[in-house]
Amino acid sequence: MTDPVRVRFAPSPTGFLHVGGLRTALFNWLFARKHTGVFILRIEDTDQKRYTPGGVRAIMDSLLWLGLSWDEGPDRASLRRMKSDEDYDSASDVGGPYGPYVESLKLDRYKQAAEELIAKGRAYRCDCTPQRLDQVRKEQMTRKEPPRYDRLCRSKKPGEVDLNKPHVVRLAVPLEGQTTGHDVIRGPITVENRTLDDFIFLKSDGFPTYHLAAIVDDHDMRISHVLRGDEWLPSFPRHVLMYQAFGWEPPIYAHLPVILNPTGKGKMSKRKAQAAGVKFEESVFVSEFREAGYLPEALSNFLALVGWAPGEGIEQEIFTTDELIRLFSLEHVNPAAAAFPYDKLDWMNGEYIRALPVEELVKRITPFLLDAAFEVDTERLLKIAPAIQERLVTLKDAVEMTDFLFVESISPDRAQLVGQGMTKETTLNVLQQAETLLSTFEPFEAEPLEHAFRAVAEDAGMKPGLFFTPIRVAVTGKTVSPPLFASIAALGREKAIERLENAEQLLEG
Repeated sequence: MTDPVRVRFAPSPTGFLHVGGLRTALFNWLFARKHTGVFILRIEDTDQKRYTPGGVRAIMDSLLWLGLSWDEGPDRASLRRMKSDEDYDSASDVGGPYGPYVESLKLDRYKQAAEELIAKGRAYRCDCTPQRLDQVRKEQMTRKEPPRYDRLCRSKKPGEVDLNKPHVVRLAVPLEGQTTGHDVIRGPITVENRTLDDFIFLKSDGFPTYHLAAIVDDHDMRISHVLRGDEWLPSFPRHVLMYQAFGWEPPIYAHLPVILNPTGKGKMSKRKAQAAGVKFEESVFVSEFREAGYLPEALSNFLALVGWAPGEGIEQEIFTTDELIRLFSLEHVNPAAAAFPYDKLDWMNGEYIRALPVEELVKRITPFLLDAAFEVDTERLLKIAPAIQERLVTLKDAVEMTDFLFVESISPDRAQLVGQGMTKETTLNVLQQAETLLSTFEPFEAEPLEHAFRAVAEDAGMKPGLFFTPIRVAVTGKTVSPPLFASIAALGREKAIERLENAEQLLEG
């Protein structure tokens, strides 16, 4: 590969970034980094009706969260000129030599390109009204013909189209022969030209369609490879024809496999599911994975393996970013659609969580506790973190596991305090023994505490699990909690005794 590699991720700001879009960005980024190339962020906002305020910020935040920084992209001045009510003061001010990297700011360039094709006889203006086009489609469907434009304006002479009335510009597609595009993943893709429509590439409002904007921008920005989702395969021959019409050399194309639901049936979309009688929706947007507590490095590793494999003889599934960059290649991208196994992502996220140093785990858990309106005691969190690290699937799981550490008091369920087969009197005795032991015991640490409590339970002639139940409920308010004695050690002597006393009063009352 002699020419410099220049790839682009060109999302439309129509809402939150879908995880499928993030996978496309990741593959482009890995490819650029492997070949010491350039990764470009370009905002394709020509569909103004679908523009969503906040969409650009959501895209940028998602990319940066995953560590996918771009080498060229919109600067703050360009972003402020967009149709938006956002404040971009905190936006990445990257810029680059081929800006602006926002399509709505380049309408003059697209108009110039359209005029060039008209002058070459490769395109023409069309002033057919929506009413006429609708009638043509109805007549074609009545004759059981595929609905398409009947090319009425193609034969019109210059001046016969009223430029003062709304009109579009269409490509004059060859009426005979074939068009072939080459895809490095799928091989040659050929269509008969007679099956293609004279499609619109410049709309009556002066905005380009994707077909024009993408081709002009890719040419102007010297894009060497286009890695995009295979939903664009039907448009691929049209884009080849656009390059031929301009007389430009097209970039190398690679259409990435679509991501399917975990069942392997249907595109990945917001899915309603049910487990244990509880209805829920599986995440599909990057922001949802982030808010659920998935680590960016885990999601990156996981997404890299959705539709790509590192090659024969490599069995590992956990990769560093540097390893992914070194191993990534388009030759190992599978053209078949790829399922999105959430259970595997959960497993991988857990593996990444367990590999974190305790201090780093605490740092990452803290924002989730703050979002849940808890005042975080970092010292307590540091003490409990090793005990919950093995149990976490996502960072957010830590909130429910540790919330009892960050509240002034708890209200245990009176019925849960009295363990199975125990009486109120037996339970009170257990709580009082625990209070006595905790008041003087040293060292006040999990492992010594557990040994001491097991000895007390044995002296009382009770099974440890039964003996520990009322203590757990009294101290944490839960029947299931992190390891009991790690919880007591993290809570501290004074607070643990206070909660035991409160539980005794609850029973006596």
